[in-house]
Amino acid sequence: MAADGNKRKRPNILVTGTPGTGKTTTSSALAEATNLRHINIGDLVKEKNLHDGWDDDLQCHVINEDLVCDELEDVMEEGGNIVDYHGCDFFPERWFDLVVVLQTDNTVLYDRLSAKLSNNIECEIFQVLLEEAKESYSEDIVKALKSDNIDDITRNELAPNILNACYFPQSTLCICFASPCKRSSGECLNQVCLYQVSV
Repeated sequence: MAADGNKRKRPNILVTGTPGTGKTTTSSALAEATNLRHINIGDLVKEKNLHDGWDDDLQCHVINEDLVCDELEDVMEEGGNIVDYHGCDFFPERWFDLVVVLQTDNTVLYDRLSAKLSNNIECEIFQVLLEEAKESYSEDIVKALKSDNIDDITRNELAPNILNACYFPQSTLCICFASPCKRSSGECLNQVCLYQVSV
């Protein structure tokens, strides 16, 4: 659970990575598997006008980070959210129980994003977002996952083929591939579960 001692009943997860790494695909799949709310920050910024105008050079809205944080404060305190965004350093650390940084091989990223190329590939080459996540959040909640193709996404523990995403009386979200889940029978002991989040 977040370090501030908040009593959220459900975890908050940040899925980040450069554009084209599969954040929205992964976040949607995880939300479906866990019944957590998927919040795509780009969509939220457009829907609620949480920006300071349009950047012609980058062809995107200039996000107003303060407005975004103000908009999300209450739902993040409630918990049960998967936040999908290509940046991570402006969100309060207390909001997240897990930070996932998706990474894609540069040649794959090149093929995916031939239009917005150089900035995104430079970010991936220098692992800018992974370093940003490690600097912004406790390293024990930051996890880098390979995301070169749909097979990688389905092999990641945050994937559409999660067989169990269960809540237990001890307030733990258990995400694993075991079927049936071994935790409920007391056999798991963290050997089958790929990730557990205390909630």
